[in-house]
Amino acid sequence: QVQLVESGGGLVQAGGSLRLSCAASGRTFRNYATAWFRQAPGKEREFVAAISWTDGSTYTADSVKGRFTISRDNAKNTMFLQMNRLQPEDTAVYYCAVKYGNVWTVANGYENWGQGTQVTVSS
Repeated sequence: QVQLVESGGGLVQAGGSLRLSCAASGRTFRNYATAWFRQAPGKEREFVAAISWTDGSTYTADSVKGRFTISRDNAKNTMFLQMNRLQPEDTAVYYCAVKYGNVWTVANGYENWGQGTQVTVSS
């Protein structure tokens, strides 16, 4: 079974940047899709971005488009989320997730999840 471990979260001032990583063990991501979701206190889990490991196509939520970039390192079996121009509304626990096949933008389509990493943006 694949294990996902997120890292890179922290506290940053508005306008700052963070880079999240999601390292996988137990399986390669060929023919899989991986995604980032986030969940703020009292809110539902929200899609942020996803990437297909089959063809490299990416999908980004409108709320973060132009500020966040998802990428991957095939050799390291690791996914990244570069977050620029962070705003207080980006404060949440960020989770990575994996599913077989095509990218989905809904959380219940994903089979395995990491433990999450906290991102806090101060104003």
